Amino acid sequence: MNTDFDFSSVTGGMVYVKPVEVADLPAEVREQIEGTEQLFSVHDPEGQQLALVADRRMAFDLARQHDYAPQAVH
Repeated sequence: MNTDFDFSSVTGGMVYVKPVEVADLPAEVREQIEGTEQLFSVHDPEGQQLALVADRRMAFDLARQHDYAPQAVH
C-alpha cells in the first residue's frame, strides 16, 4: 500500500508518530495489508494523518526526510 502525500502542506516543524492496530483500520485499508498487525501513522499538529507506514523507524525517517521533527505519541 503506497499513497503519496504532499508534506509541503504541513505547517510548523513537528509531526507525530503513533502506532496503529491494523484491526482498527477501515476494511478497504486492511485488504491492502498482509502479514502485520501494527502500522505507524504520521500526523500533523492538527491530527490529520499524513502517512501510514510499515514500521516506526520508517515513520521517523520519512518525517526527517521532509525536514520535520517527529515526536512519538504513546
